[in-house]
Amino acid sequence: MLLIRFLIISISILYMLRMLGRLLLPALFRGMVNKAQAQQGNPMQDRTERRPKEGTVKIDFIPPDANKSAIPDSEGEFVKYEEIK
Repeated sequence: MLLIRFLIISISILYMLRMLGRLLLPALFRGMVNKAQAQQGNPMQDRTERRPKEGTVKIDFIPPDANKSAIPDSEGEFVKYEEIK
């Protein structure tokens, strides 16, 4: 009799915990997602704010001096050739 009573109480407690989990966990995850989105910011808003004014030029890369060649002189010369088929 004691074992049956224990099983009934255990099953009812597990059932109640399951019901509470179905109600509380989505709200908890929704709060976590909202918090992460707030920390991340709105990416579309950031793109529009960073857009340069029309007619402006932005230079991302400035090549090295033209006087310096990419291949050192000690490497030899380039030889032109034709491919014969």
